[in-house]
Amino acid sequence: MILEKIALLLEEVKNMDAQNAEEIEALRLKYVSKKGAITALMADFRNVPAEQKKEVGMKINELKQTALDRLNELKDKLDTTEGDTQTIDLTRTPYPVKLGTRHPLTIVTNEIIDIFSRMGFVLADGPEVEDDLHVFTKMNFAADHPARDMQDTFFVEQSKLGDVTKSSLRRSHTSSVQARVMETTQPPIRIICPGRVYRNEAITARAHCFFHQVEGLYIDKNVSFTDLKQVLLSFAREMFGADTKIRLRPSYFPFTEPSAEMDISCHICGGKGCGFCKHTGWVEILGCGMVDPNVLEQCGIDSKVYTGYAFGMGVERITNLKYRVSDLRMFSENDTRFLKEFEAAN
Repeated sequence: MILEKIALLLEEVKNMDAQNAEEIEALRLKYVSKKGAITALMADFRNVPAEQKKEVGMKINELKQTALDRLNELKDKLDTTEGDTQTIDLTRTPYPVKLGTRHPLTIVTNEIIDIFSRMGFVLADGPEVEDDLHVFTKMNFAADHPARDMQDTFFVEQSKLGDVTKSSLRRSHTSSVQARVMETTQPPIRIICPGRVYRNEAITARAHCFFHQVEGLYIDKNVSFTDLKQVLLSFAREMFGADTKIRLRPSYFPFTEPSAEMDISCHICGGKGCGFCKHTGWVEILGCGMVDPNVLEQCGIDSKVYTGYAFGMGVERITNLKYRVSDLRMFSENDTRFLKEFEAAN
């Protein structure tokens, strides 16, 4: 008796049809709800002889699964039909689409690249995860230099062979790109290397664990410090205005000798002194110097024939000066209120 009911319901379920969502819901209530016909079979299942329970149970499960599959088929069919019948009014006014703008760091980076490109520099790029050999060793860093410590640099993997040059790390400057170019290219070399760099620093208004740099390198015969000074003066006047003055202060970097830090006259007070420049009239923007002969030799360039200069600047620093942004963290927070302020600069 129960097997006949199951066979009859199975035939009904297979032939179910509906034209809308209401009819599909009615079929669901009729067959698979708590008070549906299939659920009612469970009451009869209690009276089934023990030797038939396995067979009847399998038949009931098959019936229920068939009903659910058929209901899903009807829902999919209805969704497809409704999608096909939707029409698009091609005569209406299009929805307003909000256009994005370039990030302030991108704006300034592109401006820096444009200035140096007009001086004959070409772009060079390299990996952000580098080895110690190109980040430190070929840049003339001493084996015990603090930059090689875990508290200063993000190491990805320490060399298991005890060879520090094979350790992998997130580059702390884009000088590694210069090393790779010098390894594979014979002078003259004139490149700029923009990119993101990483340092293990506490995040504050004036420092971050990642930031952006643009470094430059020029190697040829008879390159002098005078050439470097003239290039940097031209850059400063292009970036900050024709009245900008520069000064070079002696400094130290492992990869340049002699080395210097460059200040520009404060463009806010015109060099008279204000809170921004700490009443000195000058603001530091980059480091530079003549490429150390050891760096040239380690990269396969004859230091007796060729000389060169290098410089490097933080893009965030230049952006701070150009747009007077007081908090470095704002560049990476993606606050649209902050980013909208740069729409006119695009």
